[in-house]
Amino acid sequence: MRIRLDIAYDGTHFRGWAKQPTLRTVQGTLEAALARIVGSDVQFVVAGRTDAGVHAVGQVAHVDLDEAQWSRIESRQGRAPQDPAASIARRMRGVLGAYPDATVTRSSIAPDGFDARFSAVWRRYRYRLADSTAGYDPLRRHDTTAHRGVLDDQAMDAAARTLIGLHDFAAYCKPREEATTIRTLLDYRWSRDSEGVLVAEVKADAFCHSMVRALVGACVAVGEGRLDVDDLVVLRDALTRTSEFKVLAARGLTLTEVGYPADELLSTRAEQTRARRDGTSA
Repeated sequence: MRIRLDIAYDGTHFRGWAKQPTLRTVQGTLEAALARIVGSDVQFVVAGRTDAGVHAVGQVAHVDLDEAQWSRIESRQGRAPQDPAASIARRMRGVLGAYPDATVTRSSIAPDGFDARFSAVWRRYRYRLADSTAGYDPLRRHDTTAHRGVLDDQAMDAAARTLIGLHDFAAYCKPREEATTIRTLLDYRWSRDSEGVLVAEVKADAFCHSMVRALVGACVAVGEGRLDVDDLVVLRDALTRTSEFKVLAARGLTLTEVGYPADELLSTRAEQTRARRDGTSA
């Protein structure tokens, strides 16, 4: 039985999504919680492997339960029976405790052909950046990066929009052996919220390693006046990493949503993605 899991986490005290020996990770924490419920080890497949310190409110994963594991879920419904698949999220929240920094917000039986990673058609991230215009809010210190000085938000937005489209983003990615850096950037824009915080919305079919934080850092260089609006395209087309901008801190970055096609297209999408990509990360 394949189960879809909708997941949220504060990445501050995790060493990223992917399970690693001796390190605390989101995958390791959630898999251990579900293993306690089903009585044996499980393995999640995730839409996008986030780096250390990156948060999520719209992460998606799937897990395949064997017959024995599913039987344990079905047999322990308690006095108020409900959809067994839906009960997984509730029971995992019970295992994780009252105020966990990672949780499953929803669980359901996955449609035929669903693959959390390969069926996805896009991922959306948000980056929060507080310059001197916004000031410092201690209650948002875990999900907002602070910047000294005032940034030109209009120039940052104009620069961001020049990068939209299908391109090789090698200049904005940390290279990984045999992994493509060709991506379709579907949307990238900057605006200020009601409190003056700069907020970036970034959407792409997929992201290569550190890509979002590099894109943010490039626009910050424009906002500071160190780069011109058109320079980001020139740097992109050079296809090499550069010291012209910094990759910004993970704390400001949150995975907000993952998009999937209609159920009847899930399997086809997964096959297409497997054929051309080998990994996604922010």
